[in-house]
Amino acid sequence: MEEKEFTGKTVEDAVAAGLKELGLTAEEVEVTVLDEGKKKLIGSVPARVLLTPKNKATDGERAIKFLIGLLPHLGVNAEPVLEEENEKIIINLTAESAREIIGRRGEMIDAIQVLTGAVANTGRRDYKRVVVDCSNYREEREETLKHVANKLAAKAVRTGRRVRLEPMNPYERRIIHAALAESEEVFTKSEGREPERFVVIIPKNAKNGGRGGRDKNRSGKDGRRREKYGDKFGEKKPYPKRELPAEDTPQTSGTTYKKGGYNGFFGTFLGNEGEEDTTTDTTPTENSEE
Repeated sequence: MEEKEFTGKTVEDAVAAGLKELGLTAEEVEVTVLDEGKKKLIGSVPARVLLTPKNKATDGERAIKFLIGLLPHLGVNAEPVLEEENEKIIINLTAESAREIIGRRGEMIDAIQVLTGAVANTGRRDYKRVVVDCSNYREEREETLKHVANKLAAKAVRTGRRVRLEPMNPYERRIIHAALAESEEVFTKSEGREPERFVVIIPKNAKNGGRGGRDKNRSGKDGRRREKYGDKFGEKKPYPKRELPAEDTPQTSGTTYKKGGYNGFFGTFLGNEGEEDTTTDTTPTENSEE
């Protein structure tokens, strides 16, 4: 970007107009005042300035500068190297101990990558992907995830049930989705919320969305209903019939009856022997649903 002259009522106005047109900040240019301008009895002379852009660092260079300052605070002795800066920014960290940089399951290097990506994209309208790698970890991790995806997809098809993977970051979830995108037997989707968002592999021929579950006709609450009410769900077994006592049976047994019918009352008789029992039937009925 070449230097350019700008004018305004005052030097400040001229500089502000120039920065707006160039899309730069005051720290990114050198200002040379050509004419401070002045007021006259009739009219005025505008101020003139010359703005010369400084050598502006690229997104990748700013990311490298950030890492040089960050890594010592993490207790990591590593050197960041900018390897690519076209469609995406690729930075490789060279160190004696890659394990310290990668961390358990890549947690450390993933965190470094997120922070570096935020710095590299500061002031950009379109997000540019940033990859921070160490000892070819990213490529090996990608191959591992593809292998796991195919293995668990086969399991989902074999069992007819959904298979849930462990929580992953967006980059690793994309690898799983891409690995099974062309599959004719399964499809994938992400569930949950960050940072515990995970991928689910679902067989296309699964019943009930592949959620599995127990056979309700054989176990659990519905299984007990089946045993209690019959093979057909909701069908009651006939209530067992009781034989009527003889007419002269004493009523002190706790069972009352009247000639011509059995009232089914269970309990202690509280009436007089000479009176006809008018107690209502209180035998509990069986419901098809608990």
